[in-house]
Amino acid sequence: MTILLPLYRIMSTVGAPAISWYLKRRLARGQEDRLRFNERKGIGHIPRPAGPLIWIHGASVGESLTILPLINRLLEICPGLHVLVTTGTVTSAALLDERLPQRAIHQYVPIDRQAYVRRFLDHWRPELALWIESEFWPNLVTITSNRGIPLILLNGRVSPESFAGWRKARGLMTRMLRCFTLCLAQTDTDADRLRALGASQVEVLGNLKYATPALPADMGNLDFLRDHIGTRPCWLAASTHPGEEALVGGVHQALKTMYPDLITIIVPRHPDRGKAIAEALSALGLTVMRRSKGDAIVSKTDIYLADTLGELGLFFRLSPISFMGKSLVDLGGQNPLEPARLGSAVLFGPHMWNFADISRRLLDADAAVEVGDANALTAAVDRFLADPDLCESRGQKGNIIADSENDVLDRVTDALAPYISDAVADRKSP
Repeated sequence: MTILLPLYRIMSTVGAPAISWYLKRRLARGQEDRLRFNERKGIGHIPRPAGPLIWIHGASVGESLTILPLINRLLEICPGLHVLVTTGTVTSAALLDERLPQRAIHQYVPIDRQAYVRRFLDHWRPELALWIESEFWPNLVTITSNRGIPLILLNGRVSPESFAGWRKARGLMTRMLRCFTLCLAQTDTDADRLRALGASQVEVLGNLKYATPALPADMGNLDFLRDHIGTRPCWLAASTHPGEEALVGGVHQALKTMYPDLITIIVPRHPDRGKAIAEALSALGLTVMRRSKGDAIVSKTDIYLADTLGELGLFFRLSPISFMGKSLVDLGGQNPLEPARLGSAVLFGPHMWNFADISRRLLDADAAVEVGDANALTAAVDRFLADPDLCESRGQKGNIIADSENDVLDRVTDALAPYISDAVADRKSP
């Protein structure tokens, strides 16, 4: 056993005061759920349901959206099954509370301290654990494995930065990856990196993000917004992060000289930043209306700031052009399949390493445009606004790519079938 795992366990134990201080700061910032905070200590908020239970863990909103089709499929083929979903963010919890089907439960993932992890496992006693993408916590992974609970990695992804980092702690990463009975990687590159880090059984069945259905939208709200925008040109900056909203504001100012009635819609990834974003854009001389405040779109509106949660499907349908945020800042990008699936022409910045294969496929199919900076974004939006036929064509090409691997869910479900069967057989009752 690598010395790093015992060292990590010692640090996570003796570091309890520092961890507590850190969590209190997160609570004060609204980054933790005050009413459900005990879940972060491994305390179950409801009794464990009777019968077999599969635990699925993902990090945040992106992983939550990815696993919803799989959850529905598992519950459909196993009538007596329950699914426990854990994530670590308030936004993902809110999304799952709205969209999880019956017999699926959400709980916040416990902080990675041994006592919390053991308390969590004592309560839920899952028959099988499915990990999504790249959320590797040493105590959570190894203690689960030590209890004889099979672990499977789904949609496994290892970014270049993560690969470089884990190679420096290869012993610890190998120890964790050897806990997984099977690793299903997104791409051949991810598979090669997982093997290089010590994973023993790795397969590539495709990316589950291709199985994610179109984001939902309230059609009444869509009609309402279309009526208020009318014939005014508009475009969308979606899932933006700090540093990008100011760039988008500058793009709007540049485009407004050519399109005086232009409306720019901004949907920040974290709606709680709405006030700060509005103040910063107003300081640029822009007229900002906030959706969270019930502000209406009026003739003088420059920026419609949709600082709400769970409405991206509405704005992808509303906007013929969608720029995906987290990509002009070096943070890895957001899922470009979401606008592509709804026929919106896709733009993104150069930092798309979280979606490298998807973005490459879109670019190769002439279904997206990569922009290097705010000037390039201005030029790309201008080109689409000036040529609606080109904009529509790009949207159609993106839709074809988004629908190109709809059978990936079948392939993954088939690979999981023997493990699901064993889980159901292991526990007919608690």
